[in-house]
Amino acid sequence: MAQPVPRFGLWYDFRNPPRWEQPAGALYRETLAQIGWAEQLGFGSVWLSEHHFADDAYASSPLVIAGAVGQATSSMRIGTNILVAPLHDPVRVAEDSAALSLMTGGRFELGVGLGYHVEEFEAFGRKVAQRTSLLEESIDVMRRAWSGSVTPYQGRRFTLPALAVTPVPESAPRLLIGAQSAGGIDRAARLADGLITLKNDDHRVYLDAVQRHRRSIDDARIYASQWAIIADDPEKVWSEVGERALYQLNRYIAHGAFGPPESTPLFADPDAVLAAGTYRLLDADTAVDEFVAMVQACPQIRDIHVWAQLPGEPVESGSARIEYIANKVIPQVSARLEAAAAG
Repeated sequence: MAQPVPRFGLWYDFRNPPRWEQPAGALYRETLAQIGWAEQLGFGSVWLSEHHFADDAYASSPLVIAGAVGQATSSMRIGTNILVAPLHDPVRVAEDSAALSLMTGGRFELGVGLGYHVEEFEAFGRKVAQRTSLLEESIDVMRRAWSGSVTPYQGRRFTLPALAVTPVPESAPRLLIGAQSAGGIDRAARLADGLITLKNDDHRVYLDAVQRHRRSIDDARIYASQWAIIADDPEKVWSEVGERALYQLNRYIAHGAFGPPESTPLFADPDAVLAAGTYRLLDADTAVDEFVAMVQACPQIRDIHVWAQLPGEPVESGSARIEYIANKVIPQVSARLEAAAAG
């Protein structure tokens, strides 16, 4: 397939931990302004995460935020990484996603996942043991809704009468699955329009699964989340933000994101995070070399995105890295990939 130039994007969760608490309204407003500014610098996508009942105010309404981002931007793709589909009524998600697609001229992409935090499932009256069927049936219902179908749906978890879900989007949102397990990656290859990855090692796993399901390898799409600090002096920046990265990862571990919390050890300190390779420190030259090589090896990568700022980090601190990536990484990656494609 032809060598693509992927979009570069920013990833947000709006965490506001008590240890570094900021005024919540200002955090949201400043972040929206940052996103509009980042679009002008050359970033092409924004990714919004979801969790509930978090004492650090993790964003719980990503679709509402997506609407605000749509108004603050004109060309950026807007996606969820990820919406916890088993917690939601799929008809309402389909309706909200259709509205977002219509309002943004088709710029919205819906990334969904299984979820893992038991307390969320219990609070919403859902069972973790049913999350796979909840996710897969949600995908069925949403695709039917976006098509304008009036065919009734009867599944194990959801029932839809012979009624059309309106409005029908002019173009159905691309439906992505975020996954890191072998089963989840296989599910993305089977059911979704693309995979959102947490680890670059999963790219090949996904493409193998796409071929196994006899789907077109040329149509496969990978959205590559990067856990990296990209800066002129990343070691210095890490000395300033490493405790926040430690907090971020340990919270994910405690809630079950990377396996059973009782058997998944927490990181002891920021040095342990780096030693495990969970976060990487990159300057521009290293980032450009890595991203160019990654895309050349896997041209199905359509998007590369990084955390805009870490939990509790001031928006202006994240903005310094955003500007650095815009000036030193995005143009160089694009130029080298375009030159390679031209021969």
